[in-house]
Amino acid sequence: MSSKINVYLIEYALGSIIRQGHKSLFITIVFTFLTALLTSIFFITNSIKYELNTTVDALPQIIVQQTKASRVTEVDISITDKLLDIPGITSVNARVWGYYYFANAGVNFTLIGIDEFEEQYSDTLEGIVKKNELNSSGMVIGSGVRKIMNSSYYKDYFNFIKPDGKIKKVEILGQFESDIELESNDMIVMSKDTLREIFGIEESKATDIVVKVANLEEVGTVALKIEQMFPNARVITNDDMKLSYENIFNYKSGIFLALFVIAIFTFFIIIYDKMSGLSSEQKREVGILKAIGWRVEDVLKEKFYESLILSLFAYILGVILALAYVYIFNAPLLRDIFIGYSDLKPTFEISFILDFQTLFLVFFLSVPIYVAATIIPSWKVATLEADDVIR
Repeated sequence: MSSKINVYLIEYALGSIIRQGHKSLFITIVFTFLTALLTSIFFITNSIKYELNTTVDALPQIIVQQTKASRVTEVDISITDKLLDIPGITSVNARVWGYYYFANAGVNFTLIGIDEFEEQYSDTLEGIVKKNELNSSGMVIGSGVRKIMNSSYYKDYFNFIKPDGKIKKVEILGQFESDIELESNDMIVMSKDTLREIFGIEESKATDIVVKVANLEEVGTVALKIEQMFPNARVITNDDMKLSYENIFNYKSGIFLALFVIAIFTFFIIIYDKMSGLSSEQKREVGILKAIGWRVEDVLKEKFYESLILSLFAYILGVILALAYVYIFNAPLLRDIFIGYSDLKPTFEISFILDFQTLFLVFFLSVPIYVAATIIPSWKVATLEADDVIR
């Protein structure tokens, strides 16, 4: 078969697509929808997996929690000095943090207490300390928190309810931004003293202790030493948190896998229908073309152009729709499978991660298969005698 492109055959193929009308439109709509669905699934999973991995990498190397009757409780700050005696540990930070339920909006805020004079355990907190001066009556909030508070008419301050039922009024000093959406979306940062007052935590206590190790390869060894020194402590490493995140991600990926299988199954039903043979009208058309002098290779070329134009157009349109759905409209419905239905979540924006392997995978799962499913039955008909086909 000659590799030279025949413009007249392409024109005829375009005309054939138009002549088939409703059938071409139906195939285009279904093909586009399936392409958009598959591509959207890959875009969402790749973006959220990237965001989760980035979030885990920003978490502390080791977290030490205190347990009592197998339940996590507040830890005594005095053990920080003992932890510093363990070889390999470069810094220890007693954290004061927790979740605060805002009943009016039905959401949980993550409250983080920091001391601007101590070493921060994350780049986000380090940036907040450099740009803001926290006092006993002020806090800095994330973008998602800002929207929730604005909707509840808390624009300059917020009233926290303390354990004794009294109100703690905290001024909103500003808003911080972070490269990690999952980290900053529901976060509120304030001084440790203010947070202790809100949660009723004693000065000698902390929520947990963050440990930094000089050599990353020794994290497991240091964690083991901490467990031996404090039998009642729960020691969590960064690898443990990453494994936990991956388990949650893989569990929810199973739902996306089900959607993927359904989409592929639907697509192959269309392919099976194409492979089952040409309609009587299409067979008659091939017979007439052979009768007026078309060769087998001419018929196959025309069918190749026809199927390629149709499938390639649907593929490109599907990818464009997927890009718009995921990265412009923020993937409503499908996104909620992963990040839940909290009122804070709609502010979460999916990171733009364009994976060309994904585009190639969807392409090779659709376009070449559809083209082959069109050419094979056409070849079977084109090899017959013209009068046999017409009859």
